[in-house]
Amino acid sequence: MECNPIPGSIIFNAVKDKNCIIMACNTRIVPGITKGIFQAAKDLDSAIIIELAKSECNQEGGYTGLTPAELSMRTCAVACEVGLDIWALHADHIGVKKGTVEELGLVKELIAAQIKAGFTSFAIDASHLFNFDGRTPAEELAPNIDATIELARFIESEMGGRDFGLEVEVGEIGRTDGSGMVLTTPDEAVAFITSLNSAGVHPQVLAIANGSTHGNIFDEHGNPIEQVTIDIPRTRAVAEALRENDLEVRIAQHGITGTPRHLIAEQFPHGDIIKGNVGTFWMNLVWDVLKDEEPDLYQRIWDWTVTKYAAEGKRDIEVFGKGGKFAIKEFFKELYSLNDATVSVIEDRAYEEASKFIRAFKSEGTAGIVREYMDS
Repeated sequence: MECNPIPGSIIFNAVKDKNCIIMACNTRIVPGITKGIFQAAKDLDSAIIIELAKSECNQEGGYTGLTPAELSMRTCAVACEVGLDIWALHADHIGVKKGTVEELGLVKELIAAQIKAGFTSFAIDASHLFNFDGRTPAEELAPNIDATIELARFIESEMGGRDFGLEVEVGEIGRTDGSGMVLTTPDEAVAFITSLNSAGVHPQVLAIANGSTHGNIFDEHGNPIEQVTIDIPRTRAVAEALRENDLEVRIAQHGITGTPRHLIAEQFPHGDIIKGNVGTFWMNLVWDVLKDEEPDLYQRIWDWTVTKYAAEGKRDIEVFGKGGKFAIKEFFKELYSLNDATVSVIEDRAYEEASKFIRAFKSEGTAGIVREYMDS
């Protein structure tokens, strides 16, 4: 059985008219996590996506200590061990914040490294680029549009005619102003995708700002809280506007780590959203297991984090919840040499939780749908 990642475009196109969401997992810590997720996907016959963002995984290792080549090698090895055939390797949040020639050049170098490593899907995130003097959505979004077109064309050229998945982003996820979250409007989404399509760029998925935030979130007292701020009506309105304008793109939902599964199952517009990102959740799972199975290592990780990232007025639990990700690279050797018993516990927990997500996303059987699409 083939176990290398398939083009993300195949997965997205196969399920775009189905009532499901494909889970995309940021596996910052590979041992146990990836195998548990892959085994759940295989047993439930679900397509799955593995991804890491530019900040997490780059030529220098990002804050996970993984280069694109190492992530690809480790993930492909697990896919072969499990016997998983329907999965994609996605470059999450290929971020552009300034749009300068120098920055775009560095981003292209990362993309080239990702392609060489075998990535099959890419998320261009130039949402930080915005013309506040623009008089129309297209004018306001012009810097984002231009950077996205340039990078999409670069990916197409580097892929040499091979299919690949493409995600783009309009509206900076998690951005706030004096009145609260800044949300993507239907007009912005339509203007953005229309401009890309006119330039010959046809993404399958669009990430929008709809009230979600990345990572762990806390209240004003530093207590961890659930992610319940995703604006479902706005999400539906954006999806409807895209459909009304005959734009063949669906929505990627970011920031699902703290979202209760029952809300995903009952309230998410499955089919309007076809990609759901679950990232920090998996790192939290590892920390929880280490707390019980490897308490000495967990304590050292905790102490390093709360000491290095201490902030006045912030409780240690919030400091760790937001800064713990930076401990992954610092403790890379220890995390990648955990004893088999600990890895087995992580794997079992990851399997259990991935199965819950897959069922909430209603993606059981989607691997079969993708296989049929590939054979048609």
